[in-house]
Amino acid sequence: MATESRKMLVTCALPYANGSIHLGHMLEHIQADIWVRFQKLRGHHCTFVCADDTHGTPIMLTAQKLGMTPEAMIAKVAEEHKADFADFLIDFDNYHSTHSDENRELASEIYTRLKDNGYIQTRTIEQLYDPEKGMFLPDRFVKGTCPKCKTEDQYGDNCESCGSTYSPAELIEPKSVITGATPVLKESEHYFFDLPQFKGVLEEWTRSGALQSEMANKLAEWFEQGLQQWDISRDKPYFGFEIPGTNGEKFFYVWLDAPIGYMGSFKNLCDRRDDLNFDEYWQADSNAELYHFIGKDIIYFHSLFWPAMLHGANLRKPTNVFAHGYVTVNGEKMSKSRGTFIKARTYLDNLHPEYLRYYYAAKLNDRIDDLDLNLEDFAQRVNSDMVGKLVNIASRTAGFIAKRFDGKLAEGIDQPELLAEFQAAKESIAAQYEGREFGKAIREIMALADKANAYIADAAPWQLAKQEGMEQKTHEVCSMGIHLFKVLMTYLKPVLPQMAADVEAFLNTELTWDSLDTVLTGHGINKFKALIQRIEPAKIDAIIEQTKAELAADQAVSAPALELEHNDELEKEPVAETISFDEFAKVDLRVARIAKAEHVKGANKLLQLTLDLGGETRNVFAGIKSAYQPEDLEGRLTVMVANLAPRKMKFGLSEGMVLAAGPGGEEIHILSPDSGAKPGQRIM
Repeated sequence: MATESRKMLVTCALPYANGSIHLGHMLEHIQADIWVRFQKLRGHHCTFVCADDTHGTPIMLTAQKLGMTPEAMIAKVAEEHKADFADFLIDFDNYHSTHSDENRELASEIYTRLKDNGYIQTRTIEQLYDPEKGMFLPDRFVKGTCPKCKTEDQYGDNCESCGSTYSPAELIEPKSVITGATPVLKESEHYFFDLPQFKGVLEEWTRSGALQSEMANKLAEWFEQGLQQWDISRDKPYFGFEIPGTNGEKFFYVWLDAPIGYMGSFKNLCDRRDDLNFDEYWQADSNAELYHFIGKDIIYFHSLFWPAMLHGANLRKPTNVFAHGYVTVNGEKMSKSRGTFIKARTYLDNLHPEYLRYYYAAKLNDRIDDLDLNLEDFAQRVNSDMVGKLVNIASRTAGFIAKRFDGKLAEGIDQPELLAEFQAAKESIAAQYEGREFGKAIREIMALADKANAYIADAAPWQLAKQEGMEQKTHEVCSMGIHLFKVLMTYLKPVLPQMAADVEAFLNTELTWDSLDTVLTGHGINKFKALIQRIEPAKIDAIIEQTKAELAADQAVSAPALELEHNDELEKEPVAETISFDEFAKVDLRVARIAKAEHVKGANKLLQLTLDLGGETRNVFAGIKSAYQPEDLEGRLTVMVANLAPRKMKFGLSEGMVLAAGPGGEEIHILSPDSGAKPGQRIM
């Protein structure tokens, strides 16, 4: 049954137009794109917009260094950004610019409403001024020591260490990022948004379910510290929109018109499409849903300033603001010198975009955790899941359909109950997609893929085809494999849109949520073609080397203010002392089937497993409760250390150890051998 259609507007944070898209940016855009594609797959009217954030002093200075006008520079960057997103299969309904007529008009209108409603104040302030450059310094062009936590080398608007916000004049020992000169204080009249007037409205909204609990808790701390008026003006010279009535002397601070860019992009789209009405989505009593996907570094702006601006201008507030963490690579901050500060285009020059889409999806959840792109794990998971499990289902069965049965699926179903199980998973998988628990969805889908491969391995159509009188059985088994593959690819369509399109061409049918229960009996399919290739280690190495080679070129064209490198983290701790092969050979690794799994009363992390070693059972306590439910484990194959000395625990005797990998929490993965392995077999 089709769900009732919802009207939804979804945005990503606007990439700044002074540099290339990198894999950190791509986390957010892939997360949002998967969510939007899922909503559209479910039949909802979901619109996805974004834009380049194009204003501010960094843009002005970079353009000066390049000998270009700001307008020419941002136009060039926009083409690069659009190409990167398109090639990563990010399906925006509109990608616009904050330097647009729509944004100028909306920014002026919202400012005027705020002023008329008594939320704009003016006063003369002392502001830091670079005597060498001859200009007032924006917040991000002053660095010094945080006045709150005393962390050094912090920008002039907020501290990355403690999250505090402040004015540049409050920094201890400030320096101009442009020239290195010590700034001097100079008076200037500025315009302020009176944020403290919205304290009650914001406290209610932040606890309404519009934010993740981590965000709401952080904001409670800021409420306790007291909200401050927000400086929304900048002095000339400045690349941006003039504040109405200031005769070209004052400009909107980039953070005022940047979020309005969401509205500007949507307005640009509405003016070109008859099915969208701008006011219907933005009026105060709107029934449409508004979602923002952002990084955790801009929570303050999106959960305080932005909803307050909207409320003060008699417009609607966001339905939800979804924040995510940073991307690390191999457990460390992205680093240019190590070759791990990887541009989107560098990745695309070497690897298929759906590899990264899948890996990010497999690790994403609804929290604000950082996500580690472990390059070795990335290759292994893609090769194991996408190639070894998913595509393997079709590649093992499609050839028989083409060669023996004229490209037509059987009229009957071999195991209707198994297909029904796959189809019934749609409710839980839909809930996981909706809740942004993509990792859980991927784990459930891959568990089904394991079952599909086990079914094919047990049925062995390559052997059936050789047996007299088993033609019909062979046909139904292979057709069954294709039916299971169709269901799995429908579930993965938001994550793997290009592969899904190729599968639709192969199956001669569109993969839709509503057709999950449709069985393609007697249906003609096309010849199967390879859908994806394994990741070779050389491809990963090429990305690292290319990134290192690009470092010098990037530095050569960067404006002084943009040459601030990401601080490299300390080198990883050395690998543990090596052991000899003879010592390692003493470890007896065995295939085991999880015959029974159950919760352990009083244990927060443990599950009790009964492991079948092929005629012998072992009782093992495993610390995997955060990642698995007992019912998800029973019947699965795993690997255990069979000759580990029994250990007396509070809850009983543990007679071995199950092998697992991952950083912890929900990201724990028990090691699973191929479906053909037998309990009790030793792993060589």
